[in-house]
Amino acid sequence: MKQEFVNLELVKNVANNRFEIQVDKHMAFIEYKQNGNTITLVHTEVEPELEGKGAATAVVEKTLDYIEKNNFKLIPICPFVKTYIQRHPEWEKIVDANA
Repeated sequence: MKQEFVNLELVKNVANNRFEIQVDKHMAFIEYKQNGNTITLVHTEVEPELEGKGAATAVVEKTLDYIEKNNFKLIPICPFVKTYIQRHPEWEKIVDANA
C-alpha cells in the first residue's frame, strides 16, 4: 500500500454494506455481504479522481486486514479482490475453504 493511504481509517459502513476509505474528498469502497462469520466481498470501486492511484489496493488491503483481525472468513467474489489474493497468497489463509 502506498504510504499516503497507510493512516487512512477503514470504515465499515453497515447501512450501505460497504468498507470505505476517504481520500481527500473522494471515496474508495468495497461492497460486502455478511452472513454470520463470513464476509463476501462483492465489488470494489473508486471515484474517477482516485483511479490508478492505488486507492483500490489500499481499501482491499485494509479490508482483508479487518477480516483477519476480527476472525471472519472471506468469500472473494469481486474480480479485483480475487486477483489481489492470487498475487498475495498470504491472504489465502482467510478465504473460506468452501468458497
